[in-house]
Amino acid sequence: MAANQITREQAEELDAAIARARVAQQVIETYDQERVDRLCRAVAWSVANKKTFAALVEEGIKETGMGDPVSRMNKRIKIRGILRDALRQRSVGIIEEIPEKGLVKYGKPAGLIACIVPTTNPDLTPAGTAIYGIKARDVIIFSPHPRSKKTTQHTVNLMRDALAREGAPADILQCVMKVNKATSEALNAKSDLVMATGGQPTVRRAYHSGKPAYGVGAGNATMVIDETANIEEAARNTMLSKTSDYGSGCSADGNLVIEESIFDKMVAQLIKEGGYLAREEEKAKFQAIMWDAEGHRLADSVARSAYDMGQLAGVEVPADRKFIMVMGDGIGKEHFFSGEKLTTVLALYKYKGFDCALKMVREIYEVGGKGHSVGIYSFNDDHIHRLALEAPVSRIMVRQSQSRANAGSFTNGMPMTSSLGCGTWGGNSVSENICLKHYMNTTWVARPIPEDRPSDQELFGEFYDPALEA
Repeated sequence: MAANQITREQAEELDAAIARARVAQQVIETYDQERVDRLCRAVAWSVANKKTFAALVEEGIKETGMGDPVSRMNKRIKIRGILRDALRQRSVGIIEEIPEKGLVKYGKPAGLIACIVPTTNPDLTPAGTAIYGIKARDVIIFSPHPRSKKTTQHTVNLMRDALAREGAPADILQCVMKVNKATSEALNAKSDLVMATGGQPTVRRAYHSGKPAYGVGAGNATMVIDETANIEEAARNTMLSKTSDYGSGCSADGNLVIEESIFDKMVAQLIKEGGYLAREEEKAKFQAIMWDAEGHRLADSVARSAYDMGQLAGVEVPADRKFIMVMGDGIGKEHFFSGEKLTTVLALYKYKGFDCALKMVREIYEVGGKGHSVGIYSFNDDHIHRLALEAPVSRIMVRQSQSRANAGSFTNGMPMTSSLGCGTWGGNSVSENICLKHYMNTTWVARPIPEDRPSDQELFGEFYDPALEA
């Protein structure tokens, strides 16, 4: 059966799941704040405890053939961050009061959420979505990626068991297994809200579903390293970001834009951190296994260790090397290394003068990743400010490991999430981290207040002409 067609068996599975979800929805909508907070804790712990998450990581890597077991374990920390953010907010009844404006806001469920799960996060995405969804008193049907559907189902079943132990309907969370593009489209169309994390075709299908949808844009994270940077810190964080789950995340550093006066020192420090600097002839071999002649990304080299990349390319990369660096030979669609790489390969660019750095950043994001993330290693506040004014992105990390920071961390104030909105730059509806407020409807109650009406002179300033009002 073609991927764009839905079989009778698939339709029956989906319809039955939706019917069960609607029954569960009627129950969870009656829960008070204490009840949903307890359920959030229960489902989070069922997945995020070390023993269980280690098993899910092993299962996911075995099922997909992708990912790094060591760094992927760090994703369970993100579940703790999402739980922290969820527990610190109200979602039932009155959630905010603004007395001076006479406003009171009430939280209401969004309803049935369709969650499209990416192959690289078969455990984190369901857990994070479940926490926010339960907190908002939603029900969720997960549509897993075909390559990782067993791991996603296992993750969802663990959370279903946790709900059942608490006396709540397990069908608050469900996972469909007879999946293809057609089933995802059908689920999207029958839901109340779509959460789509994955490639651009997945996000576009969500937006075309006719239902409200939150999606993510493509990543191509770029870091500017100016002359004030702490080189040791920048190199260490680059290694952490580039090697996290073998660079498969959209937030993994893809390009370094380095001031020429510190370029050689930075490269040397990157080598100390485990980088392998490819020669020009080796660079061509890496390009051949990463893209076809038209620039389409080849799946076999996604999320591979530096050593495995060398084996695929026929390049002798020492076993102790953690990531691969290539010298950027230009920026543009025809220069493939200036785009998203999704593996342990990093492009290096040299600039002279901060105006040049800003120009290179803008050019890189025209290739890919517009709206996603940029970062800077600098102690020059003017440089940080100018980058913030000009970069076409939704988030900028200052002196932080991009892949460990832009989706929220315990050392910055970004909302914790596994889904990063990229605004209109990336074809998304929001330019912020997808978090609890996006899982809720809000009812505003407005009471009368003393009149707040400036005079026409105050409003129109020098343009106001009383003669025209006579």
